[in-house]
Amino acid sequence: MKAMILAAGKGTRLRPLTNYHPKALIKAGDYPLLEIVISQLIHYGVDEVVINLHHFGEQIRQFLEKKNNFGITIHLSDEQDLLLDTGGALKRARPFLEGDDPFILCNTDILTDTNIRALHDFHNQSGSIASLAVRSRDTSRYLLANEEMKLAGWCNVKDHIIKTCKTGPGNLEMLAFSGIHIISPKIFSFMPPQDVFSIIDVYLQIAREHDINLIRHDEDQWMDVGTPEKLSRAIPLVESLMSKTEVQNS
Repeated sequence: MKAMILAAGKGTRLRPLTNYHPKALIKAGDYPLLEIVISQLIHYGVDEVVINLHHFGEQIRQFLEKKNNFGITIHLSDEQDLLLDTGGALKRARPFLEGDDPFILCNTDILTDTNIRALHDFHNQSGSIASLAVRSRDTSRYLLANEEMKLAGWCNVKDHIIKTCKTGPGNLEMLAFSGIHIISPKIFSFMPPQDVFSIIDVYLQIAREHDINLIRHDEDQWMDVGTPEKLSRAIPLVESLMSKTEVQNS
């Protein structure tokens, strides 16, 4: 099973911690964020990972070498020249992700005990191009779900922007995206020609004619650890996650 970890961001919300280190190597408790995410992916059966690099990318290279790639296959997708946004990052990593099987896409600053294997299995059975984990929580941007839990739109409540892509009976439910994607390699045929673009815009385009699943996981623990304050509050979750994984770190 393959996965891509988004690790190229500058981590501006984590400053000053990211003034001299990449966000992916900032620690929550005793563990760098990247190690926590890789450990979780391995726990659920992932054996091949792509990681994109930009901000202090060489430090991530050195970290992975020191850890012997955690005993799995790890590819690095270089964005040192230009940050590509999520869609562009995925497009550049295409050579590592093509094939017959869906792959996982996730962030380094999202920690959760969600059963990623179960999401992957659900997506496989659905035959959809993508499945996105969502939950009920307060945020400024929401995915809109129809009654069948398919992506029907997106909205930014702060800026009063609404984009819809499906119509039908019933009200649309606003749900927050959890940053966990399960994606079929078929998505690459829907990507625009430019290098930098949002993956959400691609999903909205696809959802006009195809199904994009939204999978609720309200019962799971989930934390965005993108600020120093949130990092400190995440320590109990980190300890719980790492206690359940058995990863060879040397």
